[in-house]
Amino acid sequence: MAVMTTRFVSAAELMARVLGFANYRFAVIAHPISSADDDALRTMARSAADQVRRLLLA
Repeated sequence: MAVMTTRFVSAAELMARVLGFANYRFAVIAHPISSADDDALRTMARSAADQVRRLLLA
């Protein structure tokens, strides 16, 4: 399962199409993460985990 920041969604979608996985789904979190504080990172991690859970169980 991949986790992508919003800035790289279009690149990830393009790469998936090029590699033959046009419908590949991945979790998306806010960008950037490098300047996020601990609370923001925890929030992003919870969001990513929730999305991954939903994607795996879909």
